[in-house]
Amino acid sequence: MHNIFLLALIGFLVLSAMGILYAMKTNGNDTLTAATGTATKESFTSIHKGNRFFNQVPWVQPPIFLNIKVIWEFFFSGKDLKPDYPIPTTRVNLETFLNPVNDQLSAFWLGHSTIMLNIDGTRIITDPVFERSISFFGPTRFNKSYPLDEKNVPEFDIAIISHNHYDHLNRYSIEILQNKVRHFIVPLGVGEYLRGWGVPENKIHELDWGETFISSTGTRITATPAQHFSGRGIFDRDETLWASWVIAGPKHNVFFSGDGGYFSGFKQIGETFGPFDLSFIECGAYNENWHHIHMYPEESVQANIDVKGKIMIPIHNSSFKLAMHPWYEPMERAQKKAHDLNVTIAFPILGQLVSPDSILPTDSWWKNLQK
Repeated sequence: MHNIFLLALIGFLVLSAMGILYAMKTNGNDTLTAATGTATKESFTSIHKGNRFFNQVPWVQPPIFLNIKVIWEFFFSGKDLKPDYPIPTTRVNLETFLNPVNDQLSAFWLGHSTIMLNIDGTRIITDPVFERSISFFGPTRFNKSYPLDEKNVPEFDIAIISHNHYDHLNRYSIEILQNKVRHFIVPLGVGEYLRGWGVPENKIHELDWGETFISSTGTRITATPAQHFSGRGIFDRDETLWASWVIAGPKHNVFFSGDGGYFSGFKQIGETFGPFDLSFIECGAYNENWHHIHMYPEESVQANIDVKGKIMIPIHNSSFKLAMHPWYEPMERAQKKAHDLNVTIAFPILGQLVSPDSILPTDSWWKNLQK
């Protein structure tokens, strides 16, 4: 029995190592320079060579001994990687979401990068992940409870997918939503997954950076650059595009960062599409070994400044163990930096309303979950 367990553990570590090492491969030796000044569509267009997409700023693979060290630390070390108590959660008020008072901009963070947004009457969901475990090997969501009953999911005009990683593109959730969403807006290449999962072709819209989908309600969804990568296996690295997103209604403007490292593209986005009433910025799952594709919390705050966000909501935290930092650290570091730079930042609990027209949730709720 012990031998079987040991073999299974070794096999698991080998597969995990292959996945992590592949995810940390270099973009090559190409030198790619981001545009400066007010950006045009051409400066936003993705970089594509052969069957692969590239970042505006290449990043380099760490030495192999560091990769092995990272794998060991991820599985066998770390402190406070998960909360000691359940993450506070409230059920999404569907009446408020579906019928906001005085057409207010209404947003509900469901955890990680899933956001329900009603912007000027257009109902949007980003990176929907309802499933508790996001892949065969995990990770598993911290909470058993979820702020939205999957049996009572409302209808949406638009679902936006930032990229194809398992914690952002979830088959179970897409299958729930395929008859409840009018349009799926995705980066180039990601539509292939949706077609395979039964989403009708006429609902799928694949965008390059700089391209815009305009809804019947006048809401403009524009794909913008992000500093990240894609892949759902070992051998499909960067074959589909990744993106951040500008969501512009007739009255309000929202930025959704998706995943990514800090780069000069944020300033281009701010100069071209800002300011933003709300900016949902990645803040979590960072590490010095993959810093170029997941920014530090202080950089998340700077990214909000760069895109000209009026109110920042840190996302990509408090749901899954994806790095070796304490689970609460992203909020603490972002909160301190936001205070230092006089940035307005909100910290909603899961399922809580965030609106520029309401009192912003700013309590440090995570402090109550530490022993």
